[in-house]
Amino acid sequence: MSVMTDINLWLFLFSVLTGYVLGIISGLIPGIHTNNFALLLLAFSPLLSEKGIPLVYIAAMILANSLSHTFHDIIPSIFLGAPSDDMALAVLPGHTMLLEGKGPEAIRLSALGSAGSVALALFIAIPISFLFKIIYPIIQNYIAWLLLLIVLIMILTEKGEYVHGQGSLSHWKSRFYALVIFLLCGLLGVFAFNMEHLMEPIISFGEPSILLPLLSGLFGASQLIISLMSDPVIPLQFVSRMELDRKRIFRGILVGGTSGSFVAWIPGVSSSIATVIARLFIKDDFTKDDSGKDEYNFEKDDLLDSAKEFIVSISGVNTCNAIFGLMALVVIGKTRSGAMVAIEDLLGDISFESSFLLLFLCVLSLTAICSYYSTVFFGDRMHHILTDQDYSKLCYTVLILLSVMSLLFTGFFGLIVFVIAIPIGMIASFLKIRRSHAMGVIILPVILYFM
Repeated sequence: MSVMTDINLWLFLFSVLTGYVLGIISGLIPGIHTNNFALLLLAFSPLLSEKGIPLVYIAAMILANSLSHTFHDIIPSIFLGAPSDDMALAVLPGHTMLLEGKGPEAIRLSALGSAGSVALALFIAIPISFLFKIIYPIIQNYIAWLLLLIVLIMILTEKGEYVHGQGSLSHWKSRFYALVIFLLCGLLGVFAFNMEHLMEPIISFGEPSILLPLLSGLFGASQLIISLMSDPVIPLQFVSRMELDRKRIFRGILVGGTSGSFVAWIPGVSSSIATVIARLFIKDDFTKDDSGKDEYNFEKDDLLDSAKEFIVSISGVNTCNAIFGLMALVVIGKTRSGAMVAIEDLLGDISFESSFLLLFLCVLSLTAICSYYSTVFFGDRMHHILTDQDYSKLCYTVLILLSVMSLLFTGFFGLIVFVIAIPIGMIASFLKIRRSHAMGVIILPVILYFM
């Protein structure tokens, strides 16, 4: 099916602008997902078509919305501790930077990571697409084993907190803790996904997602409560200028973009899992002393640099995942997100040679440019609202907001899941191990599904 006609420049710009603005809205407001707008645009497509807007431009709106969302959803994740399913792990380093007075810098790094991943995608899209067209039939039969390998690497690379004079078996104790956290969160995920039919949202924006209370509890509310235990105060002076070595920036973009582009082809595996993969390539904060033993270096600058690189990486994951979701639809005819489902419904059967692909690449490029600047704009101004606020009261307010969101969007069952997830999410911090093991809440159910 050919979906391209002579391009109407003004209609093209209108579609990109509309999707871009919708992405800002869904990105900045916790609880509203880009899929909500994708399905809404799909529902209104007959009416828009009657008004003279071809379906290809409606599809362009959906694509622009999807990409714009991946830029802007970092803002509530860092400033409010309200993570989307894609940005859950970003709460942790982002919160660290916020309390160091570097919240706006974290936003700039995220925007740079997303923009850099778009540039990377334009270079690697064609070769990776041809590669996966060949190997996809093989990969889909071994997804569970690939994820098990990732989990094994996650656990075996856990070293825990360095304590001077600790024995040689201390790392294995930390690895045992990591396994316990992974299984505990995984079992919570299995329970929640198996019982999600009990969700009765009070307010419905499309299909409710049990990930909202799960991830808000594990990564958002748990971190806020831990912050409240230390009587936190947001520093009055915020640093917005990016201070990170170029090598780390390029590595973050490369690792994040590559992880996001690969995961986009695998069924049932979201960009949340790609962030775990990316985490494996970001070096831990340790150095070698003269004896050759591992010794953790808790210099503040080193810790912050790792946090910054991870934010660049995780943002690259989400943006590249959105882009390659389109490539997966074109090359192997498989949808990996609600946005791609909506585009497929709009355009029907499409082939890799379709001329619409060039139009959509233009949509991605223009949206990325606009989204970079607007993300920086909002990030630089958000702290002006927060600096005059009592941070403890703000934390309590956000905790109430997350609870209300869970209740409104997922019902009483979702609220129960949210409450259960909070103490589980706090355990990793008390055991001094990486909180990325809590992503077992998604990984274990996916492994069991493909077994």
